[in-house]
Amino acid sequence: MCVCVHAFVHFCVEHSLDAQKAAPQGFIMNNNKRGEEREFYSLDVGDSTFTVLKCYQNLRPIGSGAQGIVCSAYDHNLERNVAIKKLSRPFQNQTHAKRAYRELVLMKCVNHKNIIGLLNVFSPQKSLEEFADVYIVMELMDANLCQVIQMELDHERLSYLLYQMLCGIKHLHAAGIIHRDLKPSNIVVKSDCTLKILDFGLARTAATGLLMTPYVVTRYYRAPEVILGMGYQANVDIWSVGCILAEMIRHKILFAGRDYIDQWNKVIEQLGTPPQEFLMKLNQSVRTYVENRPRYAGYSFDKLFPDVLFPADSEHNKLKASQARDLLSRMLVIDSSKRISVDEALKHPYINVWYDPAEVEAPPPKITDKQLDEREHTVEEWKG
Repeated sequence: MCVCVHAFVHFCVEHSLDAQKAAPQGFIMNNNKRGEEREFYSLDVGDSTFTVLKCYQNLRPIGSGAQGIVCSAYDHNLERNVAIKKLSRPFQNQTHAKRAYRELVLMKCVNHKNIIGLLNVFSPQKSLEEFADVYIVMELMDANLCQVIQMELDHERLSYLLYQMLCGIKHLHAAGIIHRDLKPSNIVVKSDCTLKILDFGLARTAATGLLMTPYVVTRYYRAPEVILGMGYQANVDIWSVGCILAEMIRHKILFAGRDYIDQWNKVIEQLGTPPQEFLMKLNQSVRTYVENRPRYAGYSFDKLFPDVLFPADSEHNKLKASQARDLLSRMLVIDSSKRISVDEALKHPYINVWYDPAEVEAPPPKITDKQLDEREHTVEEWKG
């Protein structure tokens, strides 16, 4: 495995695959024999300039975030619409460089219908000295979950979207990959209700003995163990899914904290101050802070999510508000040791109506770079 971004991109160019056979599991590079098809052109997209291969036409901005700007485009080679993401200044510092490398490696390794498929990666710069930009080409979806959250969904669609999220997360967890940044804008859907998870810039492979950084996950979806600086496990992603489900039911953010202290306050105001057993797991300074906060009894899930918020019970699949509420009560548990796991969630009555072993038990991705998260390099080393 290449240990840097430029070598990684070069490796993919040298090992081009037949797009029709390999997509979406392969790492596709444009395998063109005619030199003119490797030519680039530039075009302004909002505040950024995209310099892309000529096979990509009709670029339109569709989103932006901390990791970069995304455009839709038509790929004349694959004869399909695609999404092109320009990584935002991937070599401005070590953190961004490592994030770019990590995202490329993980996207290459995963192969699941509920994880976004990688179609191509390229850079317009030809030499290491010039190397500055990385573009990732992915499947194009119709919308992200932010738009879906505003819709009135029936139980079938709610539970099916949730099932697909859990299948994708299970696939990642099977390889020890914790996403760490699950939020509505990182989950994309098509009009036929198919769902895919994207954006692996903050994902990391689980490691024992490492205190994982708390500076992950958009604040509103951040699990208590992250807010409180505790170590965390794979079911940190389950808290995020619970927050997303709650938002789909309420049509508004569940824990909308102004900062991480306010975020904790929002959690305990609704769910209640956790018992002493949990507080004893905190380091002394954090425990002192938490113990000095006002104590809250919290509300029952019947009060937090009354029947009136839910769609009518489903006659066809026997899905009910009570089942969705029960699942929420198992996901939104402050103490992660008592929170439901992905496997348990997939067996829950609100989810398992969709259970398909081929989707749930797909072969796990093979992470080829075993030191993916322990690597430390200078920016120039990451580039090279």
